[in-house]
Amino acid sequence: MSNTFGKLLAVTTFGESHGPAIGCVIDGCPPGLEIHEDEFAHDLARRATGRSRHVSARKEEDRVEILSGVHEGRTTGTPIALLVRNTDAKSKDYADIARTFRPGHADWTYHQKYGFRDPRGGGRSSARETTMRVAAAVIAKKWLRERMGITVRGCMTQMGTLVARRFDWSVVEENPFFWPDPDMIGELETYLDAIRSERDSVGGRVEVFAEGVPAGLGEPLYGKLDGDLAAALMGINAVKGVEIGDGFAAVAQRGTEHRDELTPQGFLSNHAGGILGGISTGQVIRASIALKPTSSLPQPGRSIDVDGNPVEVTTKGRHDPCVAIRATPIAEAMVALVLMDHVLRHRAQCGDVGAVSPQFPA
Repeated sequence: MSNTFGKLLAVTTFGESHGPAIGCVIDGCPPGLEIHEDEFAHDLARRATGRSRHVSARKEEDRVEILSGVHEGRTTGTPIALLVRNTDAKSKDYADIARTFRPGHADWTYHQKYGFRDPRGGGRSSARETTMRVAAAVIAKKWLRERMGITVRGCMTQMGTLVARRFDWSVVEENPFFWPDPDMIGELETYLDAIRSERDSVGGRVEVFAEGVPAGLGEPLYGKLDGDLAAALMGINAVKGVEIGDGFAAVAQRGTEHRDELTPQGFLSNHAGGILGGISTGQVIRASIALKPTSSLPQPGRSIDVDGNPVEVTTKGRHDPCVAIRATPIAEAMVALVLMDHVLRHRAQCGDVGAVSPQFPA
C-alpha cells in the first residue's frame, strides 16, 4: 500500500494525525550504531508545531520510544521500531467537515479512492506523519556522518515573494524560518503577520545540501540517485515541484554555460547539483522543493459535500500560514534516508571496487 520506501534501508510509517500514536519501522540499518532516545529530540523539535507564533499552535510532546532493534544503546541489525504518541489532538475542530471536502486538500481524492476517509486533521494525509520520517532520519544522518563523513543540511530561501539576498549558514538555526539571511528576519515576520491578518497563506522554497557524498552512488537507469531523491522529496506534503541543481533555470541557460567542465583539479561548476547520469559526482548535492500555500484557511471557499451538493467551507483549527517554515528538517530527512539507502546499495554491489582515478575535491 506504498507506506514503505527504500530498498536496503526501508522505512515504513503508520498512524494518523489524530489517532493514539504514529510510528515507523526502519529495516536494514546496519548493527553497531550507537543511538539513544534523547538523540531524536533536537530534529523533532525543529519540525514541530508550536515552536513560534508563525506556525500551527498544536503542541505535541514528540517523545520517541524505541520499541525494538536497539540493545544497550546500539542498533542490532534487526528492525528498529519507533513510536510517538499523539498528546494534543483536537478532533472536534474537524467535526464540521466530516461530510464536505476542503478545497486544495486530499479529502476528495481520498474519498474517491477508499470510499470514506478519516476527517480528523487529514488522517493519514496529514503532515503529522512526517514526524516519523524525521525520526528515522536521525538514525540515517548519524550513520552517514559517522561512517561516511556525509552531512545533510537545509534552509528556506524563499517565502512568497521574498527571496534570501545573502547566504549565511551560521544563522539558519537561529531564527524560526531556517532563513540564511539575518538582515531579513524582521521583514519576514512583518510579511507573514500581514498574510495571517488577511486570513491567507503563502508558499515557500526549501533547499537541501548534502556534502561529503562520494562519487558513484546511484544507478544509470531505474535507480537514478536524482530520480529517487525527486520521488522522496515530491512525497512530502504540499510539495509541487522538485529541482536538482539549477533545475528549471537550466531552460534559459546555454549548453556552454550549463555543462560542468572538468580540469585535473576537479569540476569548474556544479549546475548539475552533484549528479550526472543518475550517479553522484562527488560534488555537493543540491536539491530544492517548492511548497504550495496552505489550503486550510479561515475564510469561506466553495466546495461540495459527499452527496455532490454545493457548500461553503471554512476551515477551523490550528494551521500554518506557510507550511514551508517547518519543511526544512523534513526535506533533510528524505535526502538523508535516500542517501543512506544508496550507500548501502552501492556497498552491496560495488563494495570491492577500488578508488577510481582521478579523485577530485568536493
